[in-house]
Amino acid sequence: MIYLTRRERFSAAHRMFRPGLSDEDNLKIYGKCSNPNWHGHNYVLKVTVRGEIDPDTGYFMNATRLKEIINERVIEKLDHRNMNTETDFMAGKIATTENLAVAVWDELKGPLEAEGVTLHCVRIEETENNFIEYYG
Repeated sequence: MIYLTRRERFSAAHRMFRPGLSDEDNLKIYGKCSNPNWHGHNYVLKVTVRGEIDPDTGYFMNATRLKEIINERVIEKLDHRNMNTETDFMAGKIATTENLAVAVWDELKGPLEAEGVTLHCVRIEETENNFIEYYG
């Protein structure tokens, strides 16, 4: 089994809040990340896939194709956008990095399986100190 990881970057705004709660209650739960006027991050997304090496090509997935899938399914929908209001796969979700990682997984799993590879891990680095890894 071999693993391939592709790194992509995107910048996005979000607000962590639970609808139905007051701004004060959301502030208690989410701190400054619940700012009603939004805030943003320069995210790093790392997607790891796994598979068996094809002896005819010497690799199991073309890295350019992996990049295309990630960009089409995720980056184009997030980069320089407000993930709460402009990103279809985040609709109805609290815009935490945890929920974002699960949503990105769900966006990529099917298209990657169609390419004959298995999605292994989605890692989202929100800051240089905080990141989430999701293994499905």
